[in-house]
Amino acid sequence: MAEYKLLLPAMGEGVMEATVTDWLKNVGDTVEEDESVVEIATDKVDSDVPTPVSGVIKEILVQKDEVAKVGEALAILEVEGEGSSEPAQVEAPASEQIAEAEEVQKEVAELEAPLEAAKSEKITSDDANFYSPLVRSIAEKEGISQAELSQIQGSGLGGRVNKDDIQKYLENRKAAPAATPAVSQPKAATSAPQTSQPVSQPVVSPGQNHEIVEMDRMRKLIANHMVHSLQTAPHVSSFVETDMTKVWNWRNKHKNNFLKREGEKLTFMPIIVEAIVKAIKDFPMINVSVDGDHIIVKKDINIGIATARPDGNLIVPVIKNADQYNLAGLAKKINDLAERARTNNLKPDEIQGGTYTISNIGSFGNILGTPIINQPQVAIMAIGAIEKKPAVVSTPEGDMIGIRQKMYLSHSYDHRVVDGALGGMFVKRVSDYLEKFDVDQDV
Repeated sequence: MAEYKLLLPAMGEGVMEATVTDWLKNVGDTVEEDESVVEIATDKVDSDVPTPVSGVIKEILVQKDEVAKVGEALAILEVEGEGSSEPAQVEAPASEQIAEAEEVQKEVAELEAPLEAAKSEKITSDDANFYSPLVRSIAEKEGISQAELSQIQGSGLGGRVNKDDIQKYLENRKAAPAATPAVSQPKAATSAPQTSQPVSQPVVSPGQNHEIVEMDRMRKLIANHMVHSLQTAPHVSSFVETDMTKVWNWRNKHKNNFLKREGEKLTFMPIIVEAIVKAIKDFPMINVSVDGDHIIVKKDINIGIATARPDGNLIVPVIKNADQYNLAGLAKKINDLAERARTNNLKPDEIQGGTYTISNIGSFGNILGTPIINQPQVAIMAIGAIEKKPAVVSTPEGDMIGIRQKMYLSHSYDHRVVDGALGGMFVKRVSDYLEKFDVDQDV
């Protein structure tokens, strides 16, 4: 009998490790080729690891709730043959992941360099700012620079900074949430707006009738991602009311035949995605990311669609190269990704690489919303519920009041690179494509 090491495979760009959430097999169990053996969780998605060979589990090396690196052995299997066998195909991706990890560590070191420099900086007093030897000693020990120290509001005589002032400042700085995402996403963090003094979180004391609920792993990731986005990008929103009557009538006409022919539901989402893709082609500067003082223009149009999971958390599967699908193809792709998102069966690369995101708040009965940008993208659109409304309709005989199917589009964008003109024209162009939808086309 030979031994085979089941390794943690490469899980996609930027994913360096995973947590074992559950073992589906035990020591001594027989497993077949391609059978799922262990469930894992990354900061991107939950998935399982199948075995590429048949055999018997001899030893489990990484226990439940423990963390494994990409390329690390999770278990040892006994397989037919002699000697020891390892999957060589995993080694190349693992080496690439290790190289990427070294690059990330280098970037983190560059980010930490100013702090190290601040620790070695000597604090001095001048006519404008006098600092006692004790204050100077604390500042040098804690890595507070001369410029940072000058921003602290003093409560001593003549506005001088005393021991209590600097200790209070340090407590607030340690409590500030801004530092968390900077390590995991160092490039994006370089462009985050800086404040002169950190803001501390309010202290909440639970009362007698309060219940304390621990955030699950996914909720913690979402919380950090949202806070980081707001700290990075100055958000601006534009709104347009869209007449969806043509789209509404066309869908009602074709949805039953489409279901019979394709076995798929025909929703409004593929039509909306198609309109957004067309608008991105008209305004390619919406399809960008920011890296410091540089704008990265994305040639691929990859549309992410925020999807609610049964546990209440959100996940954003991505339609890669959405401009290469027709309406029928978009409908099938959207339905497939949404179903697997809800059943936790997405692959890691299916939630990465998005260049623009859609949030369907209309599915919850909402008509307007101001979504937060999905970093490192620069814009996101919320789709409201479609409602019947009285509206002025222009006819050859003149204007008249009619019942129309109306929907609001809410567009949030990064004001560092997307001005009001571009952000407003983009959402208006999406609206125009929906209102001018070709009702004579088939699907």
